[in-house]
Amino acid sequence: MTQTHVARRQRLMSQIGEGMAILPTAPEAIRNADTHYPYRPDSHFLYLTGFAEPGAVLVLDARAGKSILFCREKNLEREIWDGFRHGPEGAKEQFGFDEAYPVSELDQRLPDLLSGQPQLWWNVGRSPAFDQQVAGWLNAVRARFRTGEQAPPRFGDLLVPLDEMRMVKDPGEIATLRRAGQISAEAHVRAMQSTRPGRYEYQVEAELLHTFVSHGARFPAYESIVAGGANACTLHYVGNDCRLNDGEMLLIDAGCELNGYAADITRTFPVNGRFSGPQRDLYEVVLAAELAGIDAVKPGAVWTAPGDAALQVLVRGMLDLKLLQGTVDGVIESGAFRQFYMHSIGHMIGLDVHDVGQRKQGGEWRSYQPGMCTTIEPGLYIRPADNVPAAFHNIGIRIEDDVLVTETGREVYTAAVPKGVQEIEDLMRAQ
Repeated sequence: MTQTHVARRQRLMSQIGEGMAILPTAPEAIRNADTHYPYRPDSHFLYLTGFAEPGAVLVLDARAGKSILFCREKNLEREIWDGFRHGPEGAKEQFGFDEAYPVSELDQRLPDLLSGQPQLWWNVGRSPAFDQQVAGWLNAVRARFRTGEQAPPRFGDLLVPLDEMRMVKDPGEIATLRRAGQISAEAHVRAMQSTRPGRYEYQVEAELLHTFVSHGARFPAYESIVAGGANACTLHYVGNDCRLNDGEMLLIDAGCELNGYAADITRTFPVNGRFSGPQRDLYEVVLAAELAGIDAVKPGAVWTAPGDAALQVLVRGMLDLKLLQGTVDGVIESGAFRQFYMHSIGHMIGLDVHDVGQRKQGGEWRSYQPGMCTTIEPGLYIRPADNVPAAFHNIGIRIEDDVLVTETGREVYTAAVPKGVQEIEDLMRAQ
């Protein structure tokens, strides 16, 4: 994707005019003692460069039309221990930079590059340590005022134009997201087929991870939620260490990360493969809400349309099942539904599982555009309470798919996981 990354950098430079942009990648993180977490580059940095090594900084000089990379030097001794490094020359050639230098020269070169620039853009406020480093470069230029040099007088948050660029996915990104969705869908099917009473949540999680890794997606996009019984009423449950019991439901919220891009799927199904009456009643409400939300995703639709459509169905179902009393409009106005449904309908998805981008423009909700990718994930979470029929206690249900906005409507690219009641029961019965 080298040419794609070059084009993105050029597009960003055209947006910032004659200014200069500086963007660091993510730092390495210590897990414990001398052990690091698996390295993951900053998503914005990866989007602009494709360069996945730590210790790198991108500089875009829009006035000169140049992209400059600062990265680790070649070091054959360290490569014996830690693996291959491109080094500045290799990175320049491989990733299409105009110039590349050792990152050890960053403090030396940045004041010269900043001198006379009309504006400086960086990821303001995201890293206090990097903010301090930027301040040092600016002060180094200011100290040269006697020679007529000037530091940039204006500053901008680089992530504002970058977030906007990332909201609409290009064909290469869409292909990767589809593949991540396919792998994740296969993982959910495998997990569903392997579930039975007496197994533990972590054993089902292992089935997910097996499928991810076997297809080249070495890491989940987020910590997998495998929540049996009452655990499903905790939205971000990640303990995954409880026994699965006959008669309970299992909620799995999991997706892989492939080449930096995330998938995000949720399915809920009975541990024993057969829905009870109350489980089915609640499930059908959530499924109808998800389908209504998906149907509302289309070009030109206002951002809140899927959530509004799904909420109407959920509230109608809560009233029909005697979980709440009143009218649909009254329950929505009062917010009483939040006892059982307390989150929004979904989020953008891309290089980050909760992807970037402003949902409003000029104070108004924006509209969907072709190339945007979003999740649709309504749910019902029924904790025991005096106003809740006992048959519904401790049932948590969420159904989630990833949806691409197309020119004519939508594409649910995670639809390979069964979600109809009969489909689920048939799959689990066959296993």
